[in-house]
Amino acid sequence: MIAYIVRRLVLLVPTLFVIMLINFVILQFLPGGPVEQIIAELTGEGAAITERVTRSGSSEISAQTGGGAQVTGEGPRGTYRGAQGLDPAFIADLEKQFGLDKPMHERFFLMMRNYLVFDFGDSFFRDQSVVELMLSKMPVSISLGLWSVLIIYLVAIPLGVAKAVRDGSRFDIWTSAVVVVATAIPGFLFAVLLLVVFAGGVYFDLFPLSGLTSVGWETLPLYEKVLDYLWHLVLPILALSIGGFAGLTMLTKNSFLDQIGQQYVVTARAKGLAERRVLYGHVFRNAMLIVVSGFPAVLIGLLFTGNVLIEVIFSLDGLGLLGFEAVFNRDYPIVLGTLYFFTLFGLLMGLVTDLTYTLIDPRIDFETRET
Repeated sequence: MIAYIVRRLVLLVPTLFVIMLINFVILQFLPGGPVEQIIAELTGEGAAITERVTRSGSSEISAQTGGGAQVTGEGPRGTYRGAQGLDPAFIADLEKQFGLDKPMHERFFLMMRNYLVFDFGDSFFRDQSVVELMLSKMPVSISLGLWSVLIIYLVAIPLGVAKAVRDGSRFDIWTSAVVVVATAIPGFLFAVLLLVVFAGGVYFDLFPLSGLTSVGWETLPLYEKVLDYLWHLVLPILALSIGGFAGLTMLTKNSFLDQIGQQYVVTARAKGLAERRVLYGHVFRNAMLIVVSGFPAVLIGLLFTGNVLIEVIFSLDGLGLLGFEAVFNRDYPIVLGTLYFFTLFGLLMGLVTDLTYTLIDPRIDFETRET
């Protein structure tokens, strides 16, 4: 097992490198980069723009547009057209502020060298480092992700097993109808419905409208802090869990049905073993392999991609919203920094999944696999 872990960790490096390289190149050719955005804002507004860009909390860029001939600036991202009245020296200064004055390959290798020590640089449009921003947003995303995964697995696995055991019964039919409806409803639409019904929208005012804590939360006793925190989590967690719960329930059921039909189950029953021992001593261990294999994807999805709209709707300032705004604003350090973190986390979670396989079924031996 040690040799397998070492091989996986060695393969992690080129995998991470290629993923970062592809995304870095794509970002360089996307229109509307940070320099173009500054120029467009300056020329479009025709007024003074102050404190638009800060680097390391010290340097500021301010400019004033005016009439005049068109000026173009040449830089690593190409030609910036339409910068009427702007001095080329100012455009060059913009490129230097954003770190775009160096060749593309030099910027990439410099970035990867810094990323090895988790130095993600500073945000283009926020007076903070990327690490500080990520750490400040991480508690929100971790709260949503971990609680959602916990609820999904605690509900979906027992329900899937029950549906498999009672396959074709009324219980199976009615719960399947609920699962189908849950699958068909997008999480963000369900979130809006929850707000309208339970957060004072139209009917009931039972849960808070936004945030993870109430005003004055810091002054509350410990038990009231916990209750207030859980009270705020109810609606976002329900909205975030609806789709994952439905899919995992059917995956668990189908996995169990597949295993129940295997010859070893028939043999165990023929030997007179109790049904509970057959199901949970033999079937459960084998059926859970396919369920466990999807755990990293579920966790990563809930921590990042699945959180974006939920965080927007419930005004939760987490990593999903941070990454979304960074893509929209072309804040490359945040985009690439969060991408590096989540990619590395996902690859490591894949290794954890393989190790979990051996705990569930000791018959699996990764040492015999050719990587």
